[in-house]
Amino acid sequence: MRAYLRLLGSGDFGRVWFGASVSLLGDGMTLLALSWLVLNDGGTGQLSLLAVCFTAPVVLGGLAVGPLLDRFDKRAVLVADSVLRAVCVASVPLAAALGDVPTALPFVVAAVYGLLKMVPLAGFPAAIPQLVDEPDLDTANALEALSFSVSTVVGPALAGVLVGAMGAPNVLLIDAATYLFFAVAVASVRRPLAPPGRRASAARDAPGAKTSVRVVGRDKVIVATTVAFMAFNVADGMLLLVVGPWLAKNELGGASALGALMASLAAGEVVGAALAGGRRGRGSVRRIAWCQAGAALGFLAVLGAAQPVVVGAGYFCVGLLSAPMTVWAQSLRMRRIPPEMHGRAFAALRTLMQGTTPVGSAIAAPLLVHGGLGWTAAVMVALAGLPGLWLLRYSGQDRPPPAGAAVPEERTEVG
Repeated sequence: MRAYLRLLGSGDFGRVWFGASVSLLGDGMTLLALSWLVLNDGGTGQLSLLAVCFTAPVVLGGLAVGPLLDRFDKRAVLVADSVLRAVCVASVPLAAALGDVPTALPFVVAAVYGLLKMVPLAGFPAAIPQLVDEPDLDTANALEALSFSVSTVVGPALAGVLVGAMGAPNVLLIDAATYLFFAVAVASVRRPLAPPGRRASAARDAPGAKTSVRVVGRDKVIVATTVAFMAFNVADGMLLLVVGPWLAKNELGGASALGALMASLAAGEVVGAALAGGRRGRGSVRRIAWCQAGAALGFLAVLGAAQPVVVGAGYFCVGLLSAPMTVWAQSLRMRRIPPEMHGRAFAALRTLMQGTTPVGSAIAAPLLVHGGLGWTAAVMVALAGLPGLWLLRYSGQDRPPPAGAAVPEERTEVG
């Protein structure tokens, strides 16, 4: 706890973290508020289109935001993003106040949100090494994971209460205010979050140095952890998007049970992240591998559908062990990837890893229908656990390459 309090009280990092946490809370409110607007105006059939608008532009935005973060001061990029999204989201309550919300407007807002989603998701991690000392990376990354986990539960729950009390447009007005709050927090950062100076960049661009994005692709540790996490996210998508809702509806008693399961997952993530970042140190590839393999076993709890406590315990286990592996892997990337590439690298890697979650829903639905819950659970465990065991071959390779040194070529194919 002391490590967290010390870091939050350190000044710049504490302000950015608090602003980002408030903004994430607003994000969790936005999806529910927009969904409610669409349901009232267009019915259930329009929800699928809204979901596409939220998710499809993420890949395009993720590819574009990385170079911006590496070329310009991250403060300017994050402030501009927050102000733009505040104006976009506020257009809905403004239209409601003037008369009526155009039918297309919620979909436009959702598309802008998806397009810009990677700006804070990549920008904040890319800025962390410039905001904290190297030994504090795990603690800082744990705090980022904590705010993300809490906001995904508290945001929608709070929005559900507020939509009934003040209406969906006014909830979106609150979200717009959270964006502006984040903009002010970032603008108050005293230290520059600019790319490396020309002199440093020239040294890194000298003959023999390799600073293109291909360097990341040739770092076998980064490639291995990314591929392993992508596979884990497929299994996670199966659980969260299909298997969990199916269990809640058919075995566990309804929507309240699904809420309880998601709360169990979030509670596990909070505890796991707190333990992972509670003290200075480095999480090794070995620890990441064993956490992923252990988290995979948590998926087996879905087989205890007759006992809700067992299923809830499995969700808690998945959150408890997946949070540390996320924290440690993010610190690992920060130490191995050259600073001038952090924006592009984090945008690309997070886009890749988040992009595999919807694949899980495409796999799980037909598997449940044709193979039943047993086969579905087995596939989830295999997808999540086997890549974790595969990571063990990279144990002991945590040390970052020397500055300016070529990264060893990956000699094995990753598939």
